[in-house]
Amino acid sequence: MGSLKPWARYLLLLMAHLLAMGLGAVVLQALEGPPARHLQAQVQAELASFQAEHRACLPPEALEELLGAVLRAQAHGVSSLGNGSETSNWDLPSALLFTASILTTTGYGHMAPLSSGGKAFCVVYAALGLPASLALVAALRHCLLPVFSRPGNWVAIRWQLAPAQAALLQAAGLGLLVACVFMLLPALVLWGVQGDCSLLEAIYFCFGSLSTIGLGDLLPAHGRGLHPAIYHLGQFALLGYLLLGLLAMLLAVETFSELPQVRAMVKFFGPSGSRTDEDQDGILGQDELALSTVPPDAPVLGQTTPASVSEQTPA
Repeated sequence: MGSLKPWARYLLLLMAHLLAMGLGAVVLQALEGPPARHLQAQVQAELASFQAEHRACLPPEALEELLGAVLRAQAHGVSSLGNGSETSNWDLPSALLFTASILTTTGYGHMAPLSSGGKAFCVVYAALGLPASLALVAALRHCLLPVFSRPGNWVAIRWQLAPAQAALLQAAGLGLLVACVFMLLPALVLWGVQGDCSLLEAIYFCFGSLSTIGLGDLLPAHGRGLHPAIYHLGQFALLGYLLLGLLAMLLAVETFSELPQVRAMVKFFGPSGSRTDEDQDGILGQDELALSTVPPDAPVLGQTTPASVSEQTPA
């Protein structure tokens, strides 16, 4: 496969990606289709039974209109169910959790702005906040990655491991640490506190949050009559969990991306031929970066001023 042209490699990668998407769609259709149809039939049966019982005092058109209004409000996070812990969706803890879901691109979808001003502010806030969040996370990653690399370096020196083995051991150790501290442990806590979700659902929520998928079908303390103070404390805990967990996930992904096996795969799908200095330095090459640091009045390399020429001319 090393003799393939670059366009053939990219086409192979695209076909593999489309095949993975199709396989995932087929599996989900087979798994989720029957439960969805069963739930739909159950809801239709309950609705028909309710209409048959209360048809005299509640016309079907009025019931459908009421249900439509409730569903539209539910899509924006507004619920009329009698849960005292969720009477206000835009208090300070809820608003902080919403802004954190924007800046971390999690986007649970449990609440959304209703006003035009709120929607416009979200656009501007995300356009300015996302680059700032990425810069902050990149700076923290630059500081913390050497710290997490020290145990792996010590083990590699102690056991006299090869560089490839040391990198694999470091990536496996960091991945196991992140999985235990930011995936399994929070899932156990959520499973014990929430009470109405299984351990699998708790792990599903933690993974969806840290991978920034944020499907929003599961949220801590939603649908339960918790005390408002406990409910808001859980929102603050979720806020801290998102910020720290995403940083830990970034460190783990960065470590795995530096593995020799991963770098070899990326190199295989990269452009053929040797890389130039401009390719290694990014958008600006070395000469452009050097010229950008020269003062405006300084002579450019290869050019001399008339004064210097006259000084070099013998008298």
